[in-house]
Amino acid sequence: MSKLFGNAAELANSEILSERAAAFLEHDILAGTWQPGDRLGIQALSERYEIGATPLREGLSRLVARGLVSAVGQRGFRVATVSEADLSDITQVRILVECEALCRSITSGSDEWEAGILSSLHRLVRSVERDPETMREGSAEFDHLHKSFHRSLLEACGSERLLRLHDDLYYQAYRYRRTMMSRIVDHERFIKQHKLMADIVLSRDADRAVAELSAHLRQTLKIVYGSSPTIGR
Repeated sequence: MSKLFGNAAELANSEILSERAAAFLEHDILAGTWQPGDRLGIQALSERYEIGATPLREGLSRLVARGLVSAVGQRGFRVATVSEADLSDITQVRILVECEALCRSITSGSDEWEAGILSSLHRLVRSVERDPETMREGSAEFDHLHKSFHRSLLEACGSERLLRLHDDLYYQAYRYRRTMMSRIVDHERFIKQHKLMADIVLSRDADRAVAELSAHLRQTLKIVYGSSPTIGR
């Protein structure tokens, strides 16, 4: 499994079948095996993953709570659909959650937090510089390094709930990038943007950091749909 998906790979080996079911499904939804709107039939899933119907339903319910799957009344489950309104909502909530976590990290972050940002940035930048043609959404290495950089900015927030919300919202937005932004058009601009983000955060200028992060998060919506959510902070 791709390293992007964090605990999904670990949970796939869990003895708790509902956790395994959720992990397998999460991986395949994010990887594009299951497309937005696809019906997730229990029998077909049971055969594919060799997991019983009850833990599969429990696993699907976990993903409903995380925004990756929709429950369709008595008719079962489908992969959550995509829309401009949905991505706008995801983006607005990400701005609220991540800016709060970022401000807390800037206030409380230690030298180790700063070192983590620099380390994750270095790995991301070097991977893109080394192999610019394959470092894009959907590449396991790129996805993992990109996610790791963004999480490193928030690691010192002191709230596991904020970090979990970040993870869930990141993956929800990733479905849009995976489908519609499969290629980095300007590698130099990508690197410059992420270096600037790190520099501002490490300067401990919370106002500039919030403004930069907000603008950065809005880019997915702007690129995919040519629009931007309206939100103030």
